[in-house]
Amino acid sequence: MRDLCPQLELKILDPRLNDWGLPRYQTAMSAGIDLHACIDAPLTLEPQAPAVLIPSGIAVLMNDPHLVAFLLARSGLGHKKGLVLGQAVGTIDADYANQIFISAWLRTPPGSESFTINPGDRIAQLVFLPIVRPAFTIVDDFSAQTDRGLGGFGSTGV
Repeated sequence: MRDLCPQLELKILDPRLNDWGLPRYQTAMSAGIDLHACIDAPLTLEPQAPAVLIPSGIAVLMNDPHLVAFLLARSGLGHKKGLVLGQAVGTIDADYANQIFISAWLRTPPGSESFTINPGDRIAQLVFLPIVRPAFTIVDDFSAQTDRGLGGFGSTGV
């Protein structure tokens, strides 16, 4: 069985994180570590405006083909304020070792209240997951059938 608590290398690229708080799990059962907005001045996002890339001030080296990190919105900010990721989920591959950037977007309808991100605000979370990397065999027909068969999207009903 793979190590469920791998030791990863974390590089602090913005020294202000030493004051704001180094990346960590906020509770004993948190799934992700919160990421801070490493910006120099407040940044105001307008509803439906183009997504903005915000530096996280960190880089992580996983260097393991069986690991991936997903960049996700913080649920409270997404639900209450409309702050989500520009690409919904950001995939950080195991061989990516540069700074992690947060693509931030305000999903609220035009005319809604803007949202201001201040330097040091926790605006996203990083979740690490195991990856299965199957080998493929090219076939003309599958070797088994399923109950669904060739039924497509919606074939099992509502």
